[in-house]
Amino acid sequence: MDTTQLKICQSCGMPMQEDQYGTGQDGAKTDMYCCYCYKGGAFTQDCTMEEMVNFCAPFEVEGGRSKTLEEAKAGLMQYFPTLARWKA
Repeated sequence: MDTTQLKICQSCGMPMQEDQYGTGQDGAKTDMYCCYCYKGGAFTQDCTMEEMVNFCAPFEVEGGRSKTLEEAKAGLMQYFPTLARWKA
């Protein structure tokens, strides 16, 4: 798979293929957020950035991108503020 063309969810940081895009209020796909974070024009979870970090960290370890949960959380706390949902 060519990852250079993948969009990144601006909420959870997941690389997305088109079938993983979220949807707007009108049901149209949006490449800004994934289907797990954004459906029908709204976020699926009302959470803080820290809560999203805690939710996503195990996936980083499972995927081999981090060795420990602590390492994953530290990395995500650095990365998430660069995503549109979490920018101040």
